[in-house]
Amino acid sequence: MKGLLIAIQFLTRLPTPRITVSSDEFAASMRWFPAVGLIVGALVAGAGWAGGQIEPWTGALVALLVWVAATGALHLDGLGDIADASGAAHKDRERLIAVLGDPHAGTFAVVAIVLQLIAKLVLLHALIDDRAFISIALIPFAARIGPLVWSRALPDLHAGLGSRFRDVVRPVDFAIWSLLLLTAAWFSPSLLTAPLVFLCWGWWLLRRIGGISGDGHGAGIEIGESILLGAALLLAHSG
Repeated sequence: MKGLLIAIQFLTRLPTPRITVSSDEFAASMRWFPAVGLIVGALVAGAGWAGGQIEPWTGALVALLVWVAATGALHLDGLGDIADASGAAHKDRERLIAVLGDPHAGTFAVVAIVLQLIAKLVLLHALIDDRAFISIALIPFAARIGPLVWSRALPDLHAGLGSRFRDVVRPVDFAIWSLLLLTAAWFSPSLLTAPLVFLCWGWWLLRRIGGISGDGHGAGIEIGESILLGAALLLAHSG
């Protein structure tokens, strides 16, 4: 359970007991990322349900605020960095790495973050209006399986935070989370699109950025969540 606590501390701003963490323990905590997604999803869905008792837009706003607050905007920061780096990808590799490491947000970052928040707000409203709280609760879980895949399948972009996760995910971890994803898809079939999301994001990163980094993981989680929200909405209205 220590790995879960470490993952909660890293991926969220939720209160946890203070513990001493070694470098190897921090890296191995990636195995628990999807479990953290279950916690985040439960909070977001619960907030959406509570706010939705007033009306769907209120539920969507409350759910989004809880989503951002619980994660500390960690993944949004990664999305912004990747957006800025993508804009600089036509230049040399050194320029791309420098943009990724720049703490200042450029135009691409601001636009990407604003659009992401708007997308989530609108999609949450529609799903809350459809009472699709189970789908909302499971989406953060599914999206956080992505980093387990990308850390094994993609080369490291540079020696940074993301590179510390290299090779810590074991075959048994893939088997467990894959089985749980299939189980979750029984309740929310749109989650079956998650592997395609992982594949497409990994391909885009490799082609456009050149590899995986902590920012790539964060951006992938954010984009994956929005796509899965959209998939859930499409499925709900397909009948």
